Amino acid sequence: MNGTALALVLAAAIVHAAWNLAAKRVHNGGATFVFLYYTVSAFVCVPIATISLLARHQRAQWILLIAATLTALFHVGYGVVLQRGYTVGDLSVVYPLARGSGPLLSVFAAVVLLGERPGALGLAGAVLVVCGVLLIGTGSSTGVLDRRARRAGIGYGLLTGVTIAAYTLWDDYSVNALGIPPLVYFAAGSVLQTVLLGPVAIRQRRIAGLWRAHWREVLVVGIFSPVAYVLVLYAMRMAPVSLVAPAREVSIVLGGLAAWLVLGEADPVRRLTGSVIVLAGIAAIAVS
Repeated sequence: MNGTALALVLAAAIVHAAWNLAAKRVHNGGATFVFLYYTVSAFVCVPIATISLLARHQRAQWILLIAATLTALFHVGYGVVLQRGYTVGDLSVVYPLARGSGPLLSVFAAVVLLGERPGALGLAGAVLVVCGVLLIGTGSSTGVLDRRARRAGIGYGLLTGVTIAAYTLWDDYSVNALGIPPLVYFAAGSVLQTVLLGPVAIRQRRIAGLWRAHWREVLVVGIFSPVAYVLVLYAMRMAPVSLVAPAREVSIVLGGLAAWLVLGEADPVRRLTGSVIVLAGIAAIAVS
């Protein structure tokens, strides 16, 4: 992986960990919270994407609608499942399992379905990242969650990983094989995500109250989330998805530390050990 791609991925990891910490602070936000931050993302991205198209004298093509519709469906599933996981489980359980199982599935699919060959060192790095993430995720909880809640957190974390693998592979295909500009692609997806979740949020009748209580978190997630992912989309244009997907999981290190230092979640020794393994994997990917 070249230096520019790695820098983009690491910057995305920092931003990603920050917005997940904000999302964890919104207890029981559900689909309405996801709708609110997707709406903010759309308001941020659409004007920028429009200016980008006009500056390049380009027109949106019909294939954009199809590609954006599929990514919107995957991202809606991701957002709702992740938020549910944060309601029932610890950040240090849900986040590592989600971010660890997602790249594992992405690398497997990229090799088997897309024919990518990242090389022995790159694959070794991917394995180290996943092992480190899983070590972090299997640590003890704070003691507040009972066994049933912990199992639910693990289940939602793994389910979130499936949605991550789905949108990662589709988005890689969209920006590379279909040649859709990443910013335009993400903006179109953000609009469709808002449209898809709008009826659910209206039916729940919590939009105004949730905004008043958590407008700061809505803005943080709504702005940081597209920034993090657009950086990843551009990195996918410079390096194989089988390397980009695991490398971005350095956010697990930051998320694990935030869960310990900010949220007071337990088991820092296990979490830091897993972080060292993750960093070893990132180093292997960087020189592959």
